Amino acid sequence: MISTLDKLDLEKEAIIDKINGEDVLKRRFLDLGFIPGEVTKCVLVSLGNDPKAYKINGNIIAIRNIDAKNIEVHYERN
Repeated sequence: MISTLDKLDLEKEAIIDKINGEDVLKRRFLDLGFIPGEVTKCVLVSLGNDPKAYKINGNIIAIRNIDAKNIEVHYERN
């Protein structure tokens, strides 16, 4: 199933497919480790559900939902 990172539920994992948006935003995500093919996991959701924190490559990064909508992901079937 294809979705965007902002829809990833707490403690769920997804694989990054594509980064959308302006070049500056794409570059920033790539620099943070959000690279197509990498697995990410939602590890923390703030009280207002925005931002959420994601674990990727051993790092935990908080991203606002408006920005996380630019990261396309898919879920592995179990």
